[in-house]
Amino acid sequence: MPGSVVKAYAALVEAGELRPDPDQARAVQALDRFARDMAGPKPGLLGRLFGKTARPARGVYLWGGVGRGKSMLMDLAYDHVPVEPKCRTHFHAFMIDVHARLREARRGEEGDPVIRVAEQIAGEVRFLAFDEMMVTNSADAMIMSRLFTALLDGGVGLVTTSNRPPDDLYRDGLNRELFLPFINLIEERLEVLPLNGPTDYRLDRMRGLDTWLVPNGPEATEKLRAAFFQLTDHPVEDRSAVPSETLDVGSGRTLEVPKSLKGVAVFSFKKLCGEARGAADYLAVARRFHTVILVGVPVMTREMRNEAARFVTLIDALYEHRVKLLAAADAEPNDLYPAGDGRFEFERTVSRLEEMQSADYLGEGHGLSED
Repeated sequence: MPGSVVKAYAALVEAGELRPDPDQARAVQALDRFARDMAGPKPGLLGRLFGKTARPARGVYLWGGVGRGKSMLMDLAYDHVPVEPKCRTHFHAFMIDVHARLREARRGEEGDPVIRVAEQIAGEVRFLAFDEMMVTNSADAMIMSRLFTALLDGGVGLVTTSNRPPDDLYRDGLNRELFLPFINLIEERLEVLPLNGPTDYRLDRMRGLDTWLVPNGPEATEKLRAAFFQLTDHPVEDRSAVPSETLDVGSGRTLEVPKSLKGVAVFSFKKLCGEARGAADYLAVARRFHTVILVGVPVMTREMRNEAARFVTLIDALYEHRVKLLAAADAEPNDLYPAGDGRFEFERTVSRLEEMQSADYLGEGHGLSED
């Protein structure tokens, strides 16, 4: 109902779960306006009834630093915008689905397959909520203006979060001039709101957590389990309901994520580094999750050079995308791979693991490093 986003937010502030924040308050007002827009008829219906065109659905683009409540506010809107059907998904996962639909559409009738896919999606959902809009490849960049123009014209409402303002999306990307119409679309059709308030909620949650636990065992496992619940606000008593996920890593391959919630994933070392995995798998993980919890990291012997090499590639991907890592291991980073092929290269991984435990690193936003 109108006003419900504002009321839900006010209740969280009154309960002390959130601190007063002018940026959040402005964003909540925008989300409430969006909720009222979406509660009306779908564009096109009024035109058919009264001979005039309804105003196309709009949306909200929330951007800002890590831990400022972007995903929380998006979830609040998702729960209180009174339309169905709706879908909350990670932006990267959405674009993977779009490209799969495009491959199928290109086998069919003539015409622009991007528009046909947009019409297909608009027929399935009225409200899309995206976590972490981040454009890193030209295949996405080249279609986004046409895709999202058609979605908005088709009455789909959008709420998305990003670490970057619209002007910084796909910065320095290949043929970026072809992406600029999408930036104009965001600024014209969505309300763009910065969220850079004084409270870093994610860093608050990370404070006091041990990020590198030695040794592996029940105590370390229990601490990481508690960290998962703390980082995701998942009820401790509801352990059986933690969802899993199948992550598309490209080329028709997938990776099973045993636990996945609100951008936090749990993996075993055996699953990520004991199997035949490569850079594409680890990049998919780094793009999809802002925090990875890794259990069962062993001391790697000379005979485990393949596992050590995969671990190096994994840490490179996590580090470059500023993913936060919590791990249970049988040794401190410097003693994980004491001797064997690639030991010299492993020194860089040791350095990165140590930096990833620092307050400066933990305070950085999720995304590609500027280094």
